[in-house]
Amino acid sequence: MVEDLKRKLLIVLAVPLLLSSAQAGNTGRLSGHNCTDFQTANFLRGSKLKVQFLLFTHSSPSCGELVLAEDDIKNSSFNKSLETKIIIHGFRALGTKPSWIEELVHAILHTNQVNVIAVDWVYGSTAAYPSAVENVTQLALAISLLISKLLALGVSGTSIHIIGVSLGAHVGGLVGHFHGGQLGRITGLDPAGPKYTRASPEERLDPGDALFVEAIHTDSDNFGIRIPVGHIDYFVNGGRDQPGCPRFISAVHHSLVEFHLQKRRNTVTSIEITFFSNTTKDTAKITIAKNQEMGKRLLTHRVPLCQINSVTLRYLPHNRFWRKDAPFIAGRFCAAPLPLDSNRTTSCLPWNLTLPSNTDVSYEPPTACA
Repeated sequence: MVEDLKRKLLIVLAVPLLLSSAQAGNTGRLSGHNCTDFQTANFLRGSKLKVQFLLFTHSSPSCGELVLAEDDIKNSSFNKSLETKIIIHGFRALGTKPSWIEELVHAILHTNQVNVIAVDWVYGSTAAYPSAVENVTQLALAISLLISKLLALGVSGTSIHIIGVSLGAHVGGLVGHFHGGQLGRITGLDPAGPKYTRASPEERLDPGDALFVEAIHTDSDNFGIRIPVGHIDYFVNGGRDQPGCPRFISAVHHSLVEFHLQKRRNTVTSIEITFFSNTTKDTAKITIAKNQEMGKRLLTHRVPLCQINSVTLRYLPHNRFWRKDAPFIAGRFCAAPLPLDSNRTTSCLPWNLTLPSNTDVSYEPPTACA
C-alpha cells in the first residue's frame, strides 16, 4: 500500500514539471499495428468535435494505437488486468497537438505498467474558447461510452484514473459524474477558470466525481480556477506564477484579428499587424487566400487589449521579377479579445483603411479598460 502511494505521488509531482516540456512527437509502425498521431485543426474555420482515443502501453510508449470500437479494444494491446490512465487535454487555440502529451505518457509508463489512453479532441477544442466549452458535454459522453465498454470487458471502475488538463479537468469531472462518482481517481491539472468559477458542481470538477479527486492549481491568477474543486487541492506557490516559468507566458493575452478586403484579389494578400503598448510590441501576419475576402489570425500579446496604445497595419506586396503586386489595398480591420463573449462579435473600425505597400498605417484602438 505504501509503495503504491509512493508511485502515485511520484506521478502527481512529476506532472506539473512535465507540462513545461515541449517535445515534438512522431509516428511509425510497431508490432503489427499502425501508430496514430494527434489531429491538427484550423482555428480560423472552427471545427466540430472529432474524437480519437490513442492507446499507449509499456511495450510501445511512443506508438499511439487508435481505439474506435469495442472490437478494437478487444483486439488491441489493452490489458484489462492493469490500471488505466485517461489523459484529457484542454483548449487548443491554434489547433495544434499538445506538446506535453508524449512526456507525460512516457513518465507514467516509466513509473507504472498501466494502460494509457490519450483523448484527442483537438478539433473540438480549437477556435474560440466558448466553442470548446460547448463541446465539453458531448466529449464527456464519448469518453463515458468508452469507459462503459471497458467496464463491460471486466475492467474495474476503481482502476480508472482520469488526468484532465485545464478544460480537460472539467471534462473529466463530467465523465465521473456520468458514472456516479464511482471511478477510482480524477486528477485536475490547473482546472480552467473561465466559465467555471461560478458553475454548479454538476457542471465542473468537484469531489463527488470520483472516489478520490485532487487538483493541482498553478495559474489561478489567470486562466485557472481559484476555488477548491477536489478532496485535496494543491495551490502550488499560492497557485499563481510558478518559479522558472517566464512571466509573459502567464501575463499573455490572445486576440482574434481580421482584415476584410474591400475587393477580392486574384492573388494572396499578406498584412502585418502590430500591437503597441507602453512597454511591448507584438506582431502577427494575416494571410488572405486568393479570391477570398477575409483573413484571420490569432495575435498573442503581453498586455490586455485595452492597454494597447496603437495598432499598426502594413500591406506586404508579393512583387516578383515578372509581375508587380498592387500598390495598395483597402479594407476593414476588426479585432476581439479571446475568449469571445456570448455574442461572439468582433469590434471593427467604422471606416475602411487604405494600406499603401510596405507602409505603416497606425490608429489608436477605441477599447478602454473598465
